[in-house]
Amino acid sequence: MRIGVVSQPQGILAWMTKSVSIVGAGRVGRALGRRLKETGWLIHVVTALSEAGAKRGTRFIGAGRPAAGVPATLACASAILLTVPDNALADVALRLAENAGEELRGKVVLHTSGALGASVLEPLRLYGAAVGSMHPMQSFNGVSVPPLEGKVFAIEGDEVAVRSARKIARSLGAVPVGISAEKKPLYHAAGAFAAGLSLAIEEAGVRMLMTAGLKRREAQRALLSLTRQVLENYEKLGPQKAWTGPLARGDFGVVAAHENALRDLPTEYLDGYRANSRLSARVLSHDPAGMLAQLEAISGSKRLGAKAKGGYE
Repeated sequence: MRIGVVSQPQGILAWMTKSVSIVGAGRVGRALGRRLKETGWLIHVVTALSEAGAKRGTRFIGAGRPAAGVPATLACASAILLTVPDNALADVALRLAENAGEELRGKVVLHTSGALGASVLEPLRLYGAAVGSMHPMQSFNGVSVPPLEGKVFAIEGDEVAVRSARKIARSLGAVPVGISAEKKPLYHAAGAFAAGLSLAIEEAGVRMLMTAGLKRREAQRALLSLTRQVLENYEKLGPQKAWTGPLARGDFGVVAAHENALRDLPTEYLDGYRANSRLSARVLSHDPAGMLAQLEAISGSKRLGAKAKGGYE
């Protein structure tokens, strides 16, 4: 873990107060604020772009003083959580440095981006704050507060900030893990694979079943049950034994039939099927090269047939 270039004062270690301010009253900020409040943390200031948004945030959390923007009063807490979108972090850090200045000395400032490292908070470090990042590997829907017990919190930054982030994570029942700033984009991409991209695949399957004549509820019920079973097998038995479907059986005739059927849908369906088949071959097959060659032969023949008809591609 990287140690900050600025020497931190001893006062920064006074963390027994367990107090926090939150910048950004969106999904993540509200959920973390609620859980922190429930576990005994004192919530000081909660901010949003507007005071109305901040008030909604404090009502959801059940604590905190609402404020608009990035006021200096945020520094009244021992820790400041920046739960704003990635593209706003640099600007928020600069504004906090400008507004709070020397009041940041002895404070810990953590952002919750999964892809960015602590260096985006450099303006705050220059005023004596310890900075870091603390990303919960968890989805937030903005309606309910998810349980955080057992969830991974990826942490990096200045030594003092890392210790503080670990304390926060453990108080929530989460599991803190260290990660280097350079590897955070890869870490975050893994989360995108398992969450957002898997949801797109699930929804694509639902729409395919609807095209085949099922109602949405029927299609969702069928595929969610199947997906849950595969994930349970994956957890209990590992990837190879959980792998199912024509590729797992080496039934390339069925794969070819799938590709042929998907040509009647928007091109992203066939592209996605092919890409995921190749990824499956790479990460699940005992013979990736052989399976990839078989898949290329299927796709190549389909492309040639489509061109002869003046159709696909």
